[in-house]
Amino acid sequence: MRFIGKVAIAMAIGTLSVLAPVAASAEDFHRIAVIDVAYIFKNHPGIKAQVTQVENELKAYDAELTEKREALKQAAAQLKTLKVGTAAYTAQEEQVASMESKLRLEMDRKRKELQAAEARIYFDNYQRIAAGVKFLAQHYKINLVLRYNSEDMDLEQGDSVIRGVMKNVVYHDESLDMTKGVMQYLDQTLKVAAGKSDSGNK
Repeated sequence: MRFIGKVAIAMAIGTLSVLAPVAASAEDFHRIAVIDVAYIFKNHPGIKAQVTQVENELKAYDAELTEKREALKQAAAQLKTLKVGTAAYTAQEEQVASMESKLRLEMDRKRKELQAAEARIYFDNYQRIAAGVKFLAQHYKINLVLRYNSEDMDLEQGDSVIRGVMKNVVYHDESLDMTKGVMQYLDQTLKVAAGKSDSGNK
């Protein structure tokens, strides 16, 4: 099944004009390609959907957090209306402290949970990108793949200019860019991953 999956992916990307195989000659000792990993993370629909899901979870939690903060604020305000030293004051004080402690613990847990989810998105998809690069490189007999930044410099944005000046790859022929091919590879692998996830949830 694994071999069949790779054949299907090869057929899906076989129509690409970039990185077309060329006849090897005695002088073709090395072939080089480039890839814009940042572009893939920013623009691939599957990755963007995963990031959006985490962002939506964060927004939903922010709304829930606002309600809990308001409840804590009201409990603290009620505490100020009670007489210090009374049983009612002591009970309310303990409730406020408990609410505040639970809220802090919950915020810390949720923050770590969302950070882990975000890290998982980048980790898993980078592994898929690396696998796509390896697959294409082996298919087209490429010896070296360099990471580059295709972003155009924007004179109005200092950070953009700095990134442009610091580019490792100054020039490359468009036929060397395997970014689109890897994005097509990702299309296939994410569909497979989504299918496994759906079958596992049934």
